[in-house]
Amino acid sequence: MTDWTDISLHINEATGSPCHVKQVTPIAGGDINAAYKLECQDQSYFVKLNRAALLSMFEAEAAGLHQLALANTVKVPQPITVGVSDQQAFIVLDYIPLKSKNAQSDRLLGQQLALLHQQIQPYFGWQQDNTIGSTPQLNTLRKNWLEFWREQRLGFQLQLAAKNGFGGQLQSQGQRLLADLSVFFTSYQPHPCLLHGDLWAGNAAADGAGQPVIFDPACYYGDRETDIAMTELFGGFGADFYAAYNATYPLDAGYKVRKTLYNLYHILNHLNLFGGGYLGQAQRAIASLLAEI
Repeated sequence: MTDWTDISLHINEATGSPCHVKQVTPIAGGDINAAYKLECQDQSYFVKLNRAALLSMFEAEAAGLHQLALANTVKVPQPITVGVSDQQAFIVLDYIPLKSKNAQSDRLLGQQLALLHQQIQPYFGWQQDNTIGSTPQLNTLRKNWLEFWREQRLGFQLQLAAKNGFGGQLQSQGQRLLADLSVFFTSYQPHPCLLHGDLWAGNAAADGAGQPVIFDPACYYGDRETDIAMTELFGGFGADFYAAYNATYPLDAGYKVRKTLYNLYHILNHLNLFGGGYLGQAQRAIASLLAEI
């Protein structure tokens, strides 16, 4: 049983305002965490729960939301507090009533994301490891993007796939791809910028005023094309989003090929999380990339 009184005391300590629990309502939609709306006397909060051992996952999420908020471009939920209560890790965020995106909010999101991506950092990676879904995501700092993507993104996922029993062609073709990654960057040098890191349609919405909101980040400093590529992987972003992004910060022509390279990371992660239903998609992506070499 969740000790909501204890969590309310953590909120009180973090905000300096009393939180007397009035109502707790489950919120559907998450694959990894249990989610709830916690209503106090004059404020509501969004609370996610998981096993106590996963506290670091919530700590990294809070750090990512804090970094995104400091960028002052796209609206994100404010992290209130993170901790452990009754053998459950929790993160508390301010509660933002959300509605589906539309053409106007897609257009605003495209503009705001482009502004976020123009804030350049000195290195690739991040100050701490985090997770992509429930998979560890390594963020050791690197000056070289190619090394970072080879070792900490595609290489790491291929190693996990081998441990999960996915060998054979996936591994042999995957290693060929890793060896020749430089082909995709002959005339393109990405700059490290703060990324959302897990920007699919389920992690973006609009608030009551129509302003876009992004959440559930897996932040790191990397090539901006990775964020844009993931918006295409599962769909859900309209033409207004891409038009506004490109009008503000045009994409390089080589993105059309590299987006498959970047989405391969997420396809491999889905293979490792959910099983062999993603094996064919991963193999087709690798084959299409090898055909470009």
